[in-house]
Amino acid sequence: MDFDYDYFVIGAGSGGVRSSRIAAGHGAKVAVAEEFRVGGTCVIRGCVPKKLLVIGAHFAEDLEDARRYGWEIEGKRFDWPTLRDNVLADVDRLERAYQSTLDSHKVETIRGRATLTGPNRVAVDGREVTARHVLVATGARPMVPAIPGADLGITSNEVFHLPALPRRAIIVGAGYIANEFAGILHELGVDVTLVVRSDTLLRGWDRSLADRLLAISTEKGIQFRFNTVPAKLERRDDGSIAMTCENGRVLETDLLIWAIGRVPNSEGLGLEALGLSLKPNGAIPVDADSRSALPWLHAVGDVTDRLQLTPIAIREGHALADRLFGSRRWRVDHDCVPSAVFSHPPLASVGLTEADARNRLGDVRIYTSDFRSMKNVLAGRNERCLYKLVVDGTTDRLVGAHMIGPDSPEILQALAIAVKAGLTKTQLDETVALHPSMAEELVLMR
Repeated sequence: MDFDYDYFVIGAGSGGVRSSRIAAGHGAKVAVAEEFRVGGTCVIRGCVPKKLLVIGAHFAEDLEDARRYGWEIEGKRFDWPTLRDNVLADVDRLERAYQSTLDSHKVETIRGRATLTGPNRVAVDGREVTARHVLVATGARPMVPAIPGADLGITSNEVFHLPALPRRAIIVGAGYIANEFAGILHELGVDVTLVVRSDTLLRGWDRSLADRLLAISTEKGIQFRFNTVPAKLERRDDGSIAMTCENGRVLETDLLIWAIGRVPNSEGLGLEALGLSLKPNGAIPVDADSRSALPWLHAVGDVTDRLQLTPIAIREGHALADRLFGSRRWRVDHDCVPSAVFSHPPLASVGLTEADARNRLGDVRIYTSDFRSMKNVLAGRNERCLYKLVVDGTTDRLVGAHMIGPDSPEILQALAIAVKAGLTKTQLDETVALHPSMAEELVLMR
């Protein structure tokens, strides 16, 4: 059978763009359909603009600390529209760059929502086409709870477009998105309260790091309401939002942000009609090679809900295109993947947490370094870093590394190589320290 395309990709996010480009490089005839903007969550309304807001917000502390370093800055003032518009302009630049990549590799971009109408068949932009292979790379979206008035709140998608900063903000959630936007808004002068369903932050992260972030955030002035579940939202006459909780407590705010998780974008694609059973949360089940139960249909990235991280989606899309259209056969290793929370200060982690290591290995050695950075010492800022190494007591192998403090994500990337490579604590000890630096603490723990 002749097909209109060798490869039809639904979704021009990080995974879809990479997979399209690699497939086209192997000589495949490729089209990608996108109903919103090329670049996906990460580029358009996720990692990239969020990190720029984090950097912009951190100037609040840097300018304050500068006095202790001899700098007098008169009349400092923050202007939200300037930061917002410059960030959005950079997003536009990146979208053009992603589109240029597709164009230069002769990938056809079709604007519109694509749906699957039958085996190897896709309808988009008012026409139906056929494809030898179809990739679903539609990502995920922020979850909004099914409670009365929930639409009075916004999600991370809309934060980047706020016309003005509110005086007060409630963020509902305890994960990385909640903590990152709590830090951003607080640094920019907003009175921030985090509403958390459970009694802990950052589930799945090493507890000592999460506890340290809570302590530092509380000292900065961010408020926390644990074991609190929203029941309904109502708009007051003065324009504020009243959030009634299941325990009867009422909290008032000017802005409410839902940050309670992300849902795979699988609805309305026609998957069920093809006989494909989805996971309870809507994720598309795939094997280690990103193949679904249908031999011609594949999925990568957040819509599969394996690891919702941009670099993972990119690798999954790359590996799939190599396997389908190239000669290289390889699989993405979802084990030992580094991750970060760009809070104030940031966290970074790779490998096993202390609790996981004790459950899995039994014999575990833990090394920690608890210190103030040189910058914070001279600035008079009582904010301490915590570095933690998890070591297999039997083999001396480094199996986990966890950090909170300035530049932790930058430092951890190199350390992740050591954990991935299975280096030992002895090899870290034999490495000469780079002095004076925060990172030298990693080779000085005894």
